[in-house]
Amino acid sequence: MPNRLLHPAIGKMLEKYDLSSADKTYEALREILQEIVLLGLHRGGFFDHAVFYGGTALRILYGLDRFSEDLDFSLLEPNESFDLELYEKSVVQTLQSFGFEVNIQLKNQEGVIKSAFVKGNTAQHLLNIKAPDDVVTKYGQGRLVKIKLEVDTNPPLNFASEKKMQLLPAPFMIHSMRIPSLFAGKVHAILCRNWSSRPKGRDWYDLIWYISNGYKLDLVHLASRLEQSCSWLESEGIYFESEISQEQVLELLKKRIESLDIANAKRDVEPFISDRQVLDIWNREFFEMVIEQLEFEK
Repeated sequence: MPNRLLHPAIGKMLEKYDLSSADKTYEALREILQEIVLLGLHRGGFFDHAVFYGGTALRILYGLDRFSEDLDFSLLEPNESFDLELYEKSVVQTLQSFGFEVNIQLKNQEGVIKSAFVKGNTAQHLLNIKAPDDVVTKYGQGRLVKIKLEVDTNPPLNFASEKKMQLLPAPFMIHSMRIPSLFAGKVHAILCRNWSSRPKGRDWYDLIWYISNGYKLDLVHLASRLEQSCSWLESEGIYFESEISQEQVLELLKKRIESLDIANAKRDVEPFISDRQVLDIWNREFFEMVIEQLEFEK
């Protein structure tokens, strides 16, 4: 495929990124492709049935200052026969209209979580955004840029949502969970994710971001999530059926902090942030002080 002229919308999107290194340029490419995928989903009518949530939603719609890998969605109501393939053509055509050739590989179409991978030639995509030769050389050795989409077809409900307007790469609307419900999803991940030997430091980084920005936690949606699934709490013999109190949330977070491997949590989040010095303060006392600032939506 010949190198194309830089699409004006892509040029405009690149203006907000620091392209001073190969890694940063690659992350910019991936995020631009994520936003074009969202546009393609919008054009296919996807957001009539689903909402955007997770770390990439925070990054793109609400200004979270770390990169995120996946596009996560929740249906508005349970539908295990939901078919992601219906939106494949719209996503591919939209990416092509901005000069990006991709293919989509559908995965796990029989499970509750439907997933797909959007894949493209990294070298060609970097050429399409006029990346420097050294960046193309570093990432262009047969590497694919991949974007993973996941849709929860049997989601915990009782969340609040809103429409968010995006002007680039073209004007469109994204249906997203509101911040308090997104916050509930993050607390659920912190309380319930199986850490094994490496806790997900990104969850703790995001927790700090929510609290430092004064966002409040949606207890109703958190209770719905905990009622549906939480392997860690179940292993502790703790169950919630319909509601959870503010005091219980704080106690559970404190218990989770007690077993947090701080060093491994730092290592998990480091590749996704530009200023690693913000992690120097991380210790148990710091996290205990942070959660004391947690506010709840009434």
